[in-house]
Amino acid sequence: MPPKAQQPQNRAQQQQKNPVAAGRPVTITAVVDPVAALAAWDLTGSVYMYDTNRTEGSTGFGTEELRTKVRQGERLLWNVIPLECETFVAIYGIDIDERFCEPRMQTYPGTDITFWTATVKQDITEPVRYRLQFLLGTVTKPFATEAYQALVDRGAPGAKEQ
Repeated sequence: MPPKAQQPQNRAQQQQKNPVAAGRPVTITAVVDPVAALAAWDLTGSVYMYDTNRTEGSTGFGTEELRTKVRQGERLLWNVIPLECETFVAIYGIDIDERFCEPRMQTYPGTDITFWTATVKQDITEPVRYRLQFLLGTVTKPFATEAYQALVDRGAPGAKEQ
């Protein structure tokens, strides 16, 4: 029991040192229509992006061109949801400038379901474009989005855009 009693104190200390990193990650979700993408052999019009930072000013919800507002130290989590639950979809890779973040694939414990995480390494002064790649169905060649997504500056805590 003593270790559990110490955990909240450690969590509070962590939040005081870096309140951004200690909070929940910004989750970026790609909803993919794998049947349409496989039929067209193209992802255009079959990817709908969302994130959990809409209240912070993210834009492009429901499109391939999501602009996610972030700041240095924030944790990011990318995941995918297939529109057709019986067709396999997974993120294969994230092409992004590694000076800003280095996405790494992880697996939910006890499953083969993957997700990707990263931490924003530095302040973002210009949009940092990235492109998602997906595996669909039984096709071994990854599909990449034609449009780019981007991480954009959210500013300091409490700062408002002008």
